[in-house]
Amino acid sequence: MKTRPQVKYFLYSADQAVDNKSEVWTAPIPLSRKPSDKIENISISHGNYFYAVRDFLEKDSFRLILSALSQEIRQDVTLGKLKEIRIYLEKHGEFYHPARIETFLPESIVSFVLNVAVSGAGKDCAQREYRLLQKLNKNFSFSFLPMVFGRGRVFIKAANLELQMFLGEWLKGYNEFHLSRDPSDDKLKMVVWDPEAGSYFLTARQTMELYRQAAMVLTAYYNVETFEHIFSWHHAAGDFVVKCQNDKVDVKLVTVRQYGPMFAGNNGSDPQNPDAVIVLEALLVFFLNLAMRMRLDRLDGTGEIVWSGKIAVKQSLKGFLDALALKSPGSLMAEPLVDCFQQHLSSYTRSELLALNRALVAKYHPRSPDLAVIKQHLAQHVDDLYAAAKDCKASS
Repeated sequence: MKTRPQVKYFLYSADQAVDNKSEVWTAPIPLSRKPSDKIENISISHGNYFYAVRDFLEKDSFRLILSALSQEIRQDVTLGKLKEIRIYLEKHGEFYHPARIETFLPESIVSFVLNVAVSGAGKDCAQREYRLLQKLNKNFSFSFLPMVFGRGRVFIKAANLELQMFLGEWLKGYNEFHLSRDPSDDKLKMVVWDPEAGSYFLTARQTMELYRQAAMVLTAYYNVETFEHIFSWHHAAGDFVVKCQNDKVDVKLVTVRQYGPMFAGNNGSDPQNPDAVIVLEALLVFFLNLAMRMRLDRLDGTGEIVWSGKIAVKQSLKGFLDALALKSPGSLMAEPLVDCFQQHLSSYTRSELLALNRALVAKYHPRSPDLAVIKQHLAQHVDDLYAAAKDCKASS
């Protein structure tokens, strides 16, 4: 008879162990990070959540988790080597209620994330995101996105509810970040939510690098020929995470909700065979949208919409160009793509850039909470953008 690993349950950290005798066991889990949000007419207790996660992991004699472990440590892991599994209910988001899965092997502890979708919107997102993460990790050589290992469903009879889940790479040491007011000077700065070391503010240099890398990541996955890009990302949703070590920062993107083309074509051109002008125009639209959205966040993650300083614009352009320098110009460009784009960007006047940005803003949903903040800052944003483009041209 094969030995089965012991399964234990926790709320957030190792000092918050729970079981079926705990008071919280029968209490419903919050269905959003904001208690005021109304998420369908559904309810699931903490106990049912933990049991559903356990059932997912135990399916087919722990086949999925053993396969993921084998991939992570690059050696075959059998059930006998799996001594214990700890399930931590990490947080409650708009789409997922992720669990951190700690697996105990004889000589190491390996962690994973299990994204658990409860609501209808969350289940739709889970199916789409799993497919997109698989696709992007396969089609691009970058490692800015988490790997995914498998997905499945668990039906909770007591709640008459089906949950959907997928297992992914746990980005150890990476944490969510948001704009926050530093009490020492009341200025907006970037704060990192580190559950182990405690929250801390980034230095100006670290913040610059964070914005540069975030823009580089998004541009790295932009397809120059098809205009496909990652979209619907937002800093307020914690889509990016950062790891800080010895004053150095490393940024990754933890979610991909949508990936598709910005538009099918322009001026009657064939989208399957775009010419050089269309490629550069599409790149410009992508960058302008990126630069605008990079400045948006919610204060401390859930508060009012806030707008970052102009440093975000200059660093967004830098990160965008850094990623563009890695891309092939194909047969359309006589020069490197990054050089062609810089020439294209410098050909625009401030008034032309303002008109383009206004056109992008006009496509926002009229009820978007970002809209009023964008309109308030748009003119100055274009000034910052125009100055960043001039500085970039002068230094090239």
